[in-house]
Amino acid sequence: MNYLRKILFPFALIYGLITGLRNYLYDKNILKSQSFPLPVIAVGNLSVGGTGKTPQIEYLIRLLSDQFRVATLSRGYKRKSTGFVLANENANAEIMGDEPFQYFQKFPNIQVAVDVNRTNGIQQLLNQSSKPEVILLDDAYQHRKVKADLYILLTAYNDLYAEDYLLPMGNLRECRSGAHRAKMVIVTKCPSALSKEEKNRIQKKLRLQPDQQLFFTAIHYEEVVFSGDSKISVSEIKNRDKVLVAGIAKPVPFFDFLKNNSDVTLTYPDHHDFSEQDIAEIKVKAKGKIIITTEKDYVRMANKFAPQQLFYLPIQNVFLDNQHSFDDAVLQLVKEKCSTKV
Repeated sequence: MNYLRKILFPFALIYGLITGLRNYLYDKNILKSQSFPLPVIAVGNLSVGGTGKTPQIEYLIRLLSDQFRVATLSRGYKRKSTGFVLANENANAEIMGDEPFQYFQKFPNIQVAVDVNRTNGIQQLLNQSSKPEVILLDDAYQHRKVKADLYILLTAYNDLYAEDYLLPMGNLRECRSGAHRAKMVIVTKCPSALSKEEKNRIQKKLRLQPDQQLFFTAIHYEEVVFSGDSKISVSEIKNRDKVLVAGIAKPVPFFDFLKNNSDVTLTYPDHHDFSEQDIAEIKVKAKGKIIITTEKDYVRMANKFAPQQLFYLPIQNVFLDNQHSFDDAVLQLVKEKCSTKV
């Protein structure tokens, strides 16, 4: 690995110079970022994939949607549509992308939109007859054409950005110093019993600024798997022969939570578009047994299996401590921006 990193170092250096120059030009206001008259919250990461952005966006939706009209705006990765799309009754994963369509299905009281051009996407949302009062930008930490009111940076416990390297030498999309744009940094996917000493070690490793807040979250798996109106307890499922399917960046915890020694596990790339051949392979492996997949994969696969065969396991982000501090800070920012809106 060290030898490979030495080979890739010159390419990482060039990539770092390009991204560093871009950030410098935005920091000095030579390249312009656009602000908007409503609160905009950007959630993202410095690394490529696997930090838990989707459950964090869902956490924010639950926090805000009872008090404010919420919209999410995503790129819509691997969707087959183009331009700005606002989800409606005709929406599906192919039109919206898997994560936005998941938001649309789970939270019918919010607006869900996709647009590669986030500036245009926000303007389009503001042109709707029912305008949102707050917009959540999904995976938009590097989208600097928009000036968000709050940047929330995620970094996984087992893959801290402070211990990573720039692409292609590592997985960082930009230099570690980019973390300073965040008002809040969340270390995700932590062990549920994380010690105070370990938290302090991570805080020192991240070298945050005095005005940055640090939080720790863990993934909480539901105790029930779902399929439409049906559900089965995880305790029952664990003892049954089944096939586990995951097309996410880091599937091992999902498999470990559900599997027994007789289970078949099938792994696909993140955001995988399941082909007819893939579906046929899964059905052959299953041989009529129950199939459990992630919630994100379920939205792509649901119409290709009988409802009584395909189930999904929901997840949520849970704060290990200081949840009220996080909630209060987000709610205060949104309320203040809304109160000053013309």
